Amino acid sequence: MILHTLFFYLFSVVTIASALMVISSRNPVHSVLFLILAFFNAAGLFLLLGAEFLAMILVVVYVGAVAVLFLFVVMMLDVDFVELRQGFLQYLPVGGLIGVVLLAELLIVLGGWAFAPTVGSAPVAPIPAISEMTNTAAIGQLLYTRYIFFFQAAGFVLLVAMIGAIVLTLRHKPGVKRQNIAAQVARRATVEIRHVEPGQGL
Repeated sequence: MILHTLFFYLFSVVTIASALMVISSRNPVHSVLFLILAFFNAAGLFLLLGAEFLAMILVVVYVGAVAVLFLFVVMMLDVDFVELRQGFLQYLPVGGLIGVVLLAELLIVLGGWAFAPTVGSAPVAPIPAISEMTNTAAIGQLLYTRYIFFFQAAGFVLLVAMIGAIVLTLRHKPGVKRQNIAAQVARRATVEIRHVEPGQGL
């Protein structure tokens, strides 16, 4: 039990420190690397809770795909960070408003026991015992029955975001040469083949 508690505090401290470094690092590459570290430690917390499926999903999907994709995009794009920092004050009111809303939601979640102490003791969808159903089967049954519409809506939002990212990336810049397959196919051959006898030149 002592070892379990030590691992919990270790993963928690590293996760919180990594999350703070994500938003405080000036280099976006460092922010993505700290985000990957936070994901790994959050997966460790899921393992301590017995949710091994969520831990593997966090590592495989978020670390293996999303965070690495963020890292590649940040490293490959030629972003002028000096120009971005100059417009920081312009977006400060909107960012402050979003931060206040998130802070209020966190305070409501953390202080919910003071307003409704019986909410935590009476869950809407109780988790079955491990002997009756595995963790993965319980998550799948709950996700594809009770929350199927929310699951489909989340997939639709991700699809729209993916299409928007593709549209934004395919912008035609002036002065950049692009491949025109129709023009290449319709072009006449510029190479003429001649038969040269042995010992003779052209």
